[in-house]
Amino acid sequence: MDDPVPPRSAEPRPRRRDRHGRGMRGPVAPPQVPLSASRADAFTDLVQDSVERLERRWPQLAEIDFLVLEVPPLQPADDAAGSLGDEVIPLGGTITASEGRPARVVIYRRPVEIRTKGRDERAALVHEVVVEQVAELLGLSPESVDPRYGED
Repeated sequence: MDDPVPPRSAEPRPRRRDRHGRGMRGPVAPPQVPLSASRADAFTDLVQDSVERLERRWPQLAEIDFLVLEVPPLQPADDAAGSLGDEVIPLGGTITASEGRPARVVIYRRPVEIRTKGRDERAALVHEVVVEQVAELLGLSPESVDPRYGED
């Protein structure tokens, strides 16, 4: 007599659907797609783009480190209440070269993001801050570092 049910194979079958309703596992998009870039990564890309634009005119910028930090370091308050008062929060800063360390330009991500609404506005402000900090480090005016400074 023939058995109507074929024998089961020892190999497990691949799952064809998610039975628990949790959706697919893994990343939504491949890493090279902008969707997977974090805000911090996108901001760092804006800084790098700005630096590359300036390096064409100023090759010595290759010797300077450009850093992105979330926020500027907290400065101790002068008054007893400990409030910030009328202090201006910097968008960037410079660190001069020292023994064994190259000069550095620092751009603070959160203060720049708070002051801008969209990617184009953010890119323009990032470039402006990079130009200002490079000018300060080189002892030049921002207009001489980038002739288009202030046009936006």
